[in-house]
Order: sequence, then structure tokens, then C-alpha cells
Amino acid sequence: MKIVMIGTGYVGLVTGTCLAESGNDVTCVDIDEKKVAGLKRNEIPIYEPGLTELVTRNAAAGRLHFTTDYEEAVPTADCVFIAVGTPQGDDGSANLNGIWKVTETLAPHLNDHVIVIVKSTVPVGTNREVSRRLQELTGRKVDVASNPEFLKEGAAIDDFTKPDRVVVGVERPEVGETLHELYKPFLRTDRPFLAMGLESAEMTKYVANCMLATKISFINEMANLCELVGADVNDVRRGIGHDQRIGFSFLFPGVGYGGSCFPKDVRALIRVAEDNKLDAQILKTVDAVNNNQKEVLHRKLKNYFNGDLKGKTIAVWGLSFKPRTDDIREAPSLVLLERLLEDGAIPQVHDPVAQENVKAIYGDRVKYFPHHYDTLDGADALAIVTEWNGFRNPDFDFMKHKLKNPVIIDGRNLYDPIKMAERGFFYSGIGLEAPKN
Repeated sequence: MKIVMIGTGYVGLVTGTCLAESGNDVTCVDIDEKKVAGLKRNEIPIYEPGLTELVTRNAAAGRLHFTTDYEEAVPTADCVFIAVGTPQGDDGSANLNGIWKVTETLAPHLNDHVIVIVKSTVPVGTNREVSRRLQELTGRKVDVASNPEFLKEGAAIDDFTKPDRVVVGVERPEVGETLHELYKPFLRTDRPFLAMGLESAEMTKYVANCMLATKISFINEMANLCELVGADVNDVRRGIGHDQRIGFSFLFPGVGYGGSCFPKDVRALIRVAEDNKLDAQILKTVDAVNNNQKEVLHRKLKNYFNGDLKGKTIAVWGLSFKPRTDDIREAPSLVLLERLLEDGAIPQVHDPVAQENVKAIYGDRVKYFPHHYDTLDGADALAIVTEWNGFRNPDFDFMKHKLKNPVIIDGRNLYDPIKMAERGFFYSGIGLEAPKN
């Protein structure tokens, strides 16, 4: 099929590239001329494992193209995907200006058989409004479908090529059949293709992310309680995870969720509920608990140093909101850095891929190091924010030698508390029995 992908952000670039890999002719369109010029040179604007190789291979094979010109790309397309950003507005709702702008720009170039597919995460009713606007602009009915994405940053290519399920919202069965044909190469292990109404597909995306966010906030709150009563959240997690009704996924305590999806989608669904006169009490609590959890490392550091962090050098391992991405949107690390700077502390940080993004915000107010061990020189304590694999099995004797104080505040529970105590460290994790100073 001839596919056009409007938007070369995270979702658009991954989706377009994977569809090209399965043999489709894909043209990615973006209004950012600098980004398009870079993509034509195989310069990838985001960090995602394996993506550079896929883009390079499919561009060389003539299946993947990049342009800023709608008129060049759209008229011969069988499917046009809209994959532009829907950032959070001031009131928590999704800002749909990008969707409406693309809809208006697309309209003059659409052929009679095209399907317009909204890949962006959008509130209920958006696809139907896109359909209405296209009919108004073209004078005819244009097929519009919803196709929410379920990609995890750091594992997006596997998520797309080996999906748990594919969800589409359609108004006509024939549209569903066309999209089923498009996705067949990725459903060969009998993963389900779920066709439903437009509104149901839109809700599915939000409900999925909000459910996962709820599990994270829940286990974090329980971890905080475990710490207060002397229980070990890891034992508790194992105790409940073997219950098949609960499972183990998203039950790892930490410093709160971040990124471009969970925070925005939880708040957007709260707003949808409010617009429909429903008080979304659970979702509001999920958001509040998560915001509070992002403060946990700072609280622990401040408690250890008796409320005074002024002049203290704090090593920070990990800046991205999760491993295998350079995304720092809503990252817990930013909350920690902000609090440390407010307290007059000196942050010394390392992240394998996200340092430049943090530097763009904090400049030389923060010290950056190419290796995680280097952050420990003269540091009064180490705070671990992101569970990069390179942090999991360090040389503890070397760390103890470099640190001014053998203090580790671990937001990801990477190490065994008993062994850390035997090594002579003060070690405080999330939901573990409080160590003694």
C-alpha cells in the first residue's frame, strides 16, 4: 500500500518505518524542514534502539521517503496517518490544534478511496469531528479511522512488530478489512485485531494508559507504607503478583512515572470526565500520588542530612524517565534536580543518552559526566533515578572509595539491602525497611 505518515515524532517515525519494513511504500511528512533534511541524511531526531538501522535500510530500499510537501505525498495515498502531537493544555485537556491544522491542510489533496487514520492520542469525539471537518472541506464523505498506538519508549519497534493487539475504530466494516490487511504481517502469531467504534477505540487508548498509571501509583503508595511499618515491598509484590487477577506487570515501586504519555493521558481523561459531569476521583488520586512520589528521593536525602543539603554534592545516576530513551518529559530526575538546586546542593549527573536534553534546561547549574563513576568524586551521596542496565552490577568497592560518604538513595531498588549493609553502605530504597544511620 501507499502510506503517508503526517508527523515524524516518536509515534509517526516508528510507525512509518515499521510499515515500510513490511513492504509498504511510506512517505513521512513533516513541516519542520530541518528535521526532514536530517532524516533524508539518516539523522534520527529521537533515541530509540534499532530505529536508525531500520530507517537507513528502508530509505536505501526506496520504501521510505521524507518530505515537507503535502501535494507531493498525499494525492496517491491509500492510507494517510495523522501522528502529530496532542500536548497537554493549561487546563489538563489535550491540545488538538495540530490535529485541526493537519485536517485542514490534508483536505484539498485527498483522493476518493483514501482512508484517514488518526494515530495520535485524542479525546473521545475527535475522530468524528475530523470526519465532519473533512466532509465540510471536501464536499464528500471521507473514511476516517482511529488507530491508537501502544508503544513503549525503548521497546517501540518490538511493540509495533509484535503487538499484544491492534485496535482500530471504524464506521464501515470495509475500512476495518483494509486496515486488517495492512497489519496482517504483524499478527502472524494470532494476536487479535480488534475493530470497534470510533469512540470505543479512542477510549481504549486512554483507559489502557490510565490503568497502568494506576498500578504504578498504587504500588508506590503501598511501598511507602511498607517502609513505615517495617515490611519489604518486594516480598509483598511477590505475594500479590502470583495472584493471576493481579499479576506482576507495573508492580515495581520507584520514583513515579513520567514521559509523554501517562501524565498527559491521565490528566486528559480527568478533563474528559469533568466535561461530562463526572468526578474522576481515582484518576485524580493517581496523578496526585505520582506527583508526590517524584519528591521521594529529595525527601530521603534531606532526612539523611538532617534537613540541610546546602553545599552538599549529590551524584545522580539516570536522567531519562525510563531506560533506553532520551526522553526527559515529566521525568522524576527533573524534580530531584530542581529541589537540590533550591537547597543549594551541587548535582553531579550521568545518563547514557539524556544528558544533552537536561543540559538544555539547566546549563552549567548542573555538572555532567561521561561516566557514571565520575559523578561519585567527592560526592556526599548517590541518588539513583533511572534503572539503566549499566548501573545494576557496579564495583561497590570502587564506589565506596570515590564517595565522600558511602550513602546510596536508590529510587529503583537495584541492590540487595542486606548485602549493601555488609559492604558498609547506608542504603535506602523504595518500600524497604528503613535503614539505621
